[in-house]
Amino acid sequence: MQTTEETLQDLIARMTGDNKHLAAATSTLDAIWVLYDRVLNVSPETIDDPDRDRFYLSKGHGPMAYYAVLAAKGFIDPDALDVWRTFDSPLGMHPDHVIAPGVEISSGSLGHGLPLGVGTALALRAQGRDARVFVLIGDGEFDEGSNHETMAIAGRLGLDRLTVIVIDNKTASLGWPDGIAKRFEMEGWLASTVDGRDQDQLYQALTRETDGRPRAVVAEVLPISEGSAA
Repeated sequence: MQTTEETLQDLIARMTGDNKHLAAATSTLDAIWVLYDRVLNVSPETIDDPDRDRFYLSKGHGPMAYYAVLAAKGFIDPDALDVWRTFDSPLGMHPDHVIAPGVEISSGSLGHGLPLGVGTALALRAQGRDARVFVLIGDGEFDEGSNHETMAIAGRLGLDRLTVIVIDNKTASLGWPDGIAKRFEMEGWLASTVDGRDQDQLYQALTRETDGRPRAVVAEVLPISEGSAA
């Protein structure tokens, strides 16, 4: 299936009833699409392969962009998008790994994706596997102490198969005077900041050699409208 930006937007439009999180969801669209289209070693046929790459959507509230990409890539039936948020829906209001094919973790409660990613990266390394782990978080999740703890341990353990994508909507309540990338660098990560709507910039950052360190890609995406959750 040849997928265009218009096709993805059409898929998102099939999911209705959660306008509150629409901006938060669409701010992740380019990053998730680049991952599934150009980076991740995973497909509908390999979702149970222990050597597959893992993608963890920690920013799980408003998963419309995620479901649209999974539908475009054949993980879920596009018709399932039409009944999202209904009693009979096969998709969760938040991503649910039990009911939605291709979803790796159940998420939506912020601050858990990165710890899960670190644990998975450690387990894969202990098993001698080369599979990679990618975690997408929102800038607001830095209010959760769990993220700071796992940032620290990942850098010290040299988890070079771990990549974190931070969607920076400039809405983190604590703020970062020197930028989010600097916070990761302080903990021993290889960090870069890109335009979160520029797919080529995202691809280059996500495939950059890590020199033995975990990698952080800060994707700057301003909210589409004022008051939109991030």
